[in-house]
Amino acid sequence: MMPADEEAAFERAEEAAFWCVRLAASPLDQASQDAFDAWIAADPANAAAFEEVVVLWQGVDWVKDAPEMIAHRAEAVESLRRTNERRWSRGPAPRRPWVAALAACFAMIFVLGIQIFGHPVQVYETGIGERRIATLEDGTRLTMDGATRVEVRMDADRRRLTLVNGRAKFDVAHDPLRPLSVLARNRLTVATGTSFSVELLPRQMRVVLYEGKVEVLAQADRGRETSLLTRTASADADAALVPGKELVASTEGTQVRVAKTDVARSLDWENGQLSFEGEPLALAVERINRSAKEKLVIADSAIANYRIVGTFNAGDTEAFLEGVAALHPVHIDRQPGMLLLRRGG
Repeated sequence: MMPADEEAAFERAEEAAFWCVRLAASPLDQASQDAFDAWIAADPANAAAFEEVVVLWQGVDWVKDAPEMIAHRAEAVESLRRTNERRWSRGPAPRRPWVAALAACFAMIFVLGIQIFGHPVQVYETGIGERRIATLEDGTRLTMDGATRVEVRMDADRRRLTLVNGRAKFDVAHDPLRPLSVLARNRLTVATGTSFSVELLPRQMRVVLYEGKVEVLAQADRGRETSLLTRTASADADAALVPGKELVASTEGTQVRVAKTDVARSLDWENGQLSFEGEPLALAVERINRSAKEKLVIADSAIANYRIVGTFNAGDTEAFLEGVAALHPVHIDRQPGMLLLRRGG
């Protein structure tokens, strides 16, 4: 047996649920309206309980026109009709059986709404050395480099993607009323219809713009967003991110730069090649490792900024190491499952 205060709260919630669905079903006749008004006026807690139930009921209002919702909401109203007949014909009989039925209808509506309109996250990912092209439900084309993971959620008012690791190119289906955003750690790239790539590295992210226009935002811990492009434009009028340029932004600090890039070379990875024109060894190793069976590890920070030049087939680690050794004094220490790179003599 529950305490008296809990019993009263339970009965109040029952009554509030009854009146909510009764009002949703059809206009009240005068007798019912008088009874409802009297119940509301009897205790401020009654009005508060009724408002809470109304909020729950209206929570599914935005999907009320869906066929599935119409069917299940009709079940709740029909349940009320049958209960209402018993309620007024039999007097103050216990109401808990019908309340349980009504609660089940509410639960059915909410569960169905989540299943149909909850827009669960869909995951796209590639393994080491694998590249993949996928078309999202809105028509956006997603091209993924090796060892890449993208999480996609399509909502009614926006398209939210998260680059968890790796690199991906987005040919965005135009929809000005539903922007597409790509979150890479704490940096957010937003577009409506354009073509760009986003790459996530250990301490930075990179955006290459091929067509159209994007906005790149920094997300603070408390959810505030500031434009990285405004920051660069204020420092350099030529630093705007336009097609043919690349934005490099630290994910640990405030450093941001925009520079021209070789568009054709920047897309070599789609064809299984990796081209470098002066990139640091640390960045080259990160990209090589997306296709490498044996991981390259820079074991000496003194060589991390060695500049790399050349074009290599993805997965051909030995050719890459030969190219590095031809440019710089680098020693390779072969360990099980990994190759350690150190400064040579």
